[in-house]
Amino acid sequence: MGPLGGIKILEVAGIGPGPFAGMMLSDMGADVIRIDRADRVKGGDPAHPPKDVLARGRRSVAVDLKHPEGIQTVLSLVERADVILEGFRPGVMERLGLGPEACLARNPRIVFGRMTGWGQEGPLATAAGHDINYIALTGALHAIGRRGEAPIPPLNLAGDFGGGGMLLAFGVVCALVERATSGQGQVVDAAMVDGASSLMAMIYSLKAMGMWQGERGTNLLDTGAHFYDVYETEDGEYVSIGSIEPQFYALLLEHSGLAGEDLPPQMDRTEWAGLKPKLAAIFKTKTRAEWCDIMEGTDVCFAPVLSLEEAPEHPHMKHRETFVEVAGVVQPAPAPRFDRTRPELSRPPSHEGQHTDEVLADFGFAADRIEALRDSKAIA
Repeated sequence: MGPLGGIKILEVAGIGPGPFAGMMLSDMGADVIRIDRADRVKGGDPAHPPKDVLARGRRSVAVDLKHPEGIQTVLSLVERADVILEGFRPGVMERLGLGPEACLARNPRIVFGRMTGWGQEGPLATAAGHDINYIALTGALHAIGRRGEAPIPPLNLAGDFGGGGMLLAFGVVCALVERATSGQGQVVDAAMVDGASSLMAMIYSLKAMGMWQGERGTNLLDTGAHFYDVYETEDGEYVSIGSIEPQFYALLLEHSGLAGEDLPPQMDRTEWAGLKPKLAAIFKTKTRAEWCDIMEGTDVCFAPVLSLEEAPEHPHMKHRETFVEVAGVVQPAPAPRFDRTRPELSRPPSHEGQHTDEVLADFGFAADRIEALRDSKAIA
């Protein structure tokens, strides 16, 4: 299943962007083995899996990474794996005895994927941080927000996931493609400050061309323009408008009832702030459903602002099966899509250590060795 079928990946359990990268690679068909901490094994009924969507699709092996035999167990798994992923601060894997040098010595073809916020080197490399800090350093956070207001963190999408986990997954696949030619593995240094910066490429381009001002909420894409914003409707809901191109703007004026009025040119920035209250008043005259009847499916570039409960039920999302339900949890389906190697969710999230014996046996461990490792508490 999926274009990465046959690829074996070890994911040292972490939080946020690391598991997201593991989810993406697993969604695409890779056999991802999550290495969980042995001291976190609490049992659990496989018929009632955890609800952690980021952990879906993987089998779990529980290992004590502070036990010498636990480290040797992971290195034995490395010998038969294609990729290992980790999300610790720089130096932690090396101190455990599982750094790139040790893993590449066991398997010169291994791709060693490293996920950090600040990167493997630099003045801040060893400091703690979270998504909000990483995107703050890139200029992204400064640019997001309304005029006269403080920056607004865009959840943890730009740092943890778009600039972090997705960047790591992309880097890993690039390294696998290169390995097909060279036969050699390598280290992938995925840093959220790098990934979030790359997501800002177009904004930096607009700035260089004189088309982006430093003040928040005054630009084309940051709610500065009256034709690119969200508006409240009569029933307290919201709709989104993105009528940038002139032909789409003309349709916005037509469907909102503003066509024929004496309005300033669309791209006259000095008039944007004054036109916004006019549009806001119009959208407050009808409910969200009424505006959907008028604008949805047209080239106005319109969509209702849906809640997490509403989004999976929208007819377009249902038609594309963008959301699926697994073990009672509604969640996004694997993306992107392929016409031949269609990815499918192989399993729900696993309890810590649920597949320890099964995985070790698959990787060539004899039954007596597995029993000895359990007796020594190197695995759980």
